[in-house]
Amino acid sequence: MRITAVTGHIATTPFDYGNPAGPGGNLHLRAMDTLLVKVETDAGITGWGEGFGFTLVQTTKDALERLVAPAVIGQDPADIAGLMKGLFRRFHNFGRNGAMTFALSGLDIALWDIAAQAAGKPLHALLGGAKRAAVPAYASLLRYGVPELVRANAAKATARGYRHIKLHEVEVPCIAAAREGIGHDRIPLMLDINCRWDSVEEALAFADAVRPLGVRWIEEPVWPPEDARAIAAVRARCGLPIAAGENCGTVEDFRLMFEAGSVDVAQPSITKIGGVTGMLAVQALAAQHGVAVVPHCPYFGPGLLATLHVLAAMDVETPLEVYFADLQRAPYPALDPVEGMVAVPDGPGLGLEPDPACFAS
Repeated sequence: MRITAVTGHIATTPFDYGNPAGPGGNLHLRAMDTLLVKVETDAGITGWGEGFGFTLVQTTKDALERLVAPAVIGQDPADIAGLMKGLFRRFHNFGRNGAMTFALSGLDIALWDIAAQAAGKPLHALLGGAKRAAVPAYASLLRYGVPELVRANAAKATARGYRHIKLHEVEVPCIAAAREGIGHDRIPLMLDINCRWDSVEEALAFADAVRPLGVRWIEEPVWPPEDARAIAAVRARCGLPIAAGENCGTVEDFRLMFEAGSVDVAQPSITKIGGVTGMLAVQALAAQHGVAVVPHCPYFGPGLLATLHVLAAMDVETPLEVYFADLQRAPYPALDPVEGMVAVPDGPGLGLEPDPACFAS
């Protein structure tokens, strides 16, 4: 079997995230955009992947089609490890984190989809087999910056059956409002600070303020995200678990974090870290260091679907991150959580085909 074509398709859709004013304010998003990577073979098997998207999708598509595609046409898609190792080496001068690695991650996911289809098995079967038929989801709320909106949407997420909620708020009154909206402390709050604080001391002051609010973890507390020593200093003194890793572009980035003692929870992004291959490498490394893995996956294409298969195969039940946003055109409507759970597809490969109606190009 040989690869005959590699193309990028931008999926875009309007969305509603529970803000009457619509996307705007402190949100950079005007639509949910992602890059779907289509890999075709001479055996008639087509695989789908996803490169991390949003406002970078056109740049990633260009990297995929101008650089990656010509390098893989005619190659054997079954040699995933060898092919991906060669591509990462070949293109490393163009960046070890960014559009190029996002494109390569999408390719890797598509190759795993092809491999599973060729075997006549769901992807999770190639990863050790599903340990569960459905995976719990956690609602990842976008930033509102207004306590009343945070309160209302946290309550709405709880009413929809979510039992884990993540906020992107940085103001304590907004976080307290979420706790009020939930109404009890049985549902943990994960706090993604998006590298808000410039110093360890600022991050520690924030941790002190939110500690009484039932916080499961604080995510990326300081700027810049690769400052493993500063993150470790926060972790050593704040008394709350620390999560990080969504901005890591290589497995080596995670190695540095683990060796520095930076995190309790590692968050590899399958659309950034090198696809399924990169995700498995991070999992193995995390196990050596006693670090939990809860993938970062606030996207809605094959990357979300591949992450679902990874989580289904994990020994420890781990929640799937799902944007708390209603999409007008979703590639996979079947991935919408029902009572806070997402069913694991059992068909060959990723198990679902993306709806072409979501493609903008």
